[in-house]
Amino acid sequence: MRKQPLETKCNITTIGGGTGTFNVLSGLGKDGRLNLAAIVTATDSGGSTGELRDEFGILPPGDVRRAIVALSEDTEVVRRLFEYRFKEGKRIAGHTIGNLLLTALTDIMGDFERGIEELSEMFNVHGKVIPVTLDNVSLGVTLENKEKILGEKNIDVPKHDASIPIRDAFLVGGGRLNPRAKEAIENSDYVIIGPGDLYTSIIPNLLCKGMVEVLRGSMAKIIYVCNIMTKHGETDGFAVEDFVRVLEQYLGEGRIDYLLVNNGKLRASLVQKYAKEGKAPVRLKNKSMLTCKGIKVVERDFTSETDYIRHDPHKLANTIKDFASGWIR
Repeated sequence: MRKQPLETKCNITTIGGGTGTFNVLSGLGKDGRLNLAAIVTATDSGGSTGELRDEFGILPPGDVRRAIVALSEDTEVVRRLFEYRFKEGKRIAGHTIGNLLLTALTDIMGDFERGIEELSEMFNVHGKVIPVTLDNVSLGVTLENKEKILGEKNIDVPKHDASIPIRDAFLVGGGRLNPRAKEAIENSDYVIIGPGDLYTSIIPNLLCKGMVEVLRGSMAKIIYVCNIMTKHGETDGFAVEDFVRVLEQYLGEGRIDYLLVNNGKLRASLVQKYAKEGKAPVRLKNKSMLTCKGIKVVERDFTSETDYIRHDPHKLANTIKDFASGWIR
């Protein structure tokens, strides 16, 4: 049985941040039959991004930078340029070229979004890169012992007792949904959430005022790409079902249409390497518990044949194209 060709363009919007969103976009970005929009988090506060936020008062450029690289025409050259990090120089050491370019263009254009548009045009980006909010927000979480941790970098690299589970997350400083993000979702055929760190790359987007209402009111099918590995301090001991449970805590039940789960074999040496960082493979324990909610679980080998355990961009892209072409319903 042949796959049906894409006769009309399919509108696909991704929601997330970090390496996970980069992998989804880089696999899809070269397909001219797809209209792509990347909605990215606006709470990053570590490293070069955090310093530029503090000094220049701009929105976090890091996740925007990665999305632009993923959707650029010549990904490899642009990636090497954008990710080049200065090692010397009192003022620029530690900063990436991409972050500095976006900061400069924001200053020149007088607006962060116009800076993104100019940078996207310069590097022939195929798609739209949209900050989820234009408010200067910070991320916080409440632990099960009621302790509050403020700042994305403090959650990502915990200085507190990381064995205490996270109870919920919140935003400080507003967080109104960017109207362009709302428009992208409303006009999407598919919305892809994840993969990415649950509390620092995924949930912050759902916390923006108006996001959940737009997702629940949209006609788009929602695809959740579950992580392959857990993250110490965020999802210790999580199974696939736990990721879904937390996502539904914010999104509500009955809105996830499809769930992508890795069933590819992981190299033992890599699993041992990640175990030293407190990370473990994410397993599917009770598939029927998910299917009875109306979620269609798609299990495939999504592993990357590299020295890192992450989703392979091309394997992800091929599966998403199976949705767009009607092969998976």
